[in-house]
Amino acid sequence: MSILRVVGLVCSFLITAAALMPTAFAAGDPAEGAKAFRVCAACHSLATDRNMTGPSLAGIWGRKAGSLKSFDRYSRALKSSAIVWNQKTLDAWLKSPAAFIPRNNMNFRGIPDTRQRADLIAFLKAESNGSFQLPAAMTASPFKDLKQLGPAHQVTAIRYCRDSYRITTADGRMTAFWEANLRFKTDSSDKGPLPGRPVIMPAGMMGDRASVFFAAPGEISEFIKHHCDAEAK
Repeated sequence: MSILRVVGLVCSFLITAAALMPTAFAAGDPAEGAKAFRVCAACHSLATDRNMTGPSLAGIWGRKAGSLKSFDRYSRALKSSAIVWNQKTLDAWLKSPAAFIPRNNMNFRGIPDTRQRADLIAFLKAESNGSFQLPAAMTASPFKDLKQLGPAHQVTAIRYCRDSYRITTADGRMTAFWEANLRFKTDSSDKGPLPGRPVIMPAGMMGDRASVFFAAPGEISEFIKHHCDAEAK
């Protein structure tokens, strides 16, 4: 048998053996993963039970997918997946959530870069086992405490006439908004407004948009008064 034939057989054997071996994952860098977490921070916090668009990722390592009791918006596909978050499952999820668990609710295309995924997974593991000291900013609530806002944000009256809302605040100022530019929201968390004391927050660079936050949905219709006065005509 020729040398080339032997070399060919050896290479073929090594390639076949490698294909049959379990996938090997490169060791990630938690410090770099903390930087990569910025991709996730718009939808996920690292504060315990502080949920946003997605659930808190604090302590995610070893947790069953769809099992965080404080989060109510999991997809049926994720809750029924029986997946436990570890190196292998997180890598597949972060690479392509839609391919790993079809029909889930996470609108994220994924992270194609293998190294970036490895760093992010290393960071999530280190955060979960307490071996990585998180900066205070990463565990703080991303929301203002709406109970602590001053008079300029405290809504005392809302009047609606034709296509306009007129908001009066505790500092005596009245501001008119086109109805399409004003949003009514609720925040039932510990950072939300006090019951019966909604607050207004700016929501646009031009000052022509805002959001009014209530403590509960039932307060919205009760607070808004349909009224047109001389100023509104």
